[in-house]
Amino acid sequence: MQKKIPTRKCVGCGEMKEKKELIRIIKTPEGEILVDTTGKANGRGAYICSNAECFRKAVRNKALRDPLNLQFPPMCLSVLKKELG
Repeated sequence: MQKKIPTRKCVGCGEMKEKKELIRIIKTPEGEILVDTTGKANGRGAYICSNAECFRKAVRNKALRDPLNLQFPPMCLSVLKKELG
């Protein structure tokens, strides 16, 4: 019997991929926006591919705003863009 591999949907391109292939961006209970490298941090999360095109699509379509339930300030977006590559 094979173990089930968890999948998540990228908010940029909309493709289903293995959870470990995606980057998780979270909003902590304190309201901070962080890149969750462990995939286990407490907070509301959204998953995105690690390429710049998916990030641009997610920002253009405001796809990160809805899952995290907030409006991103421009400075926060530039920091995330640097962290994602």
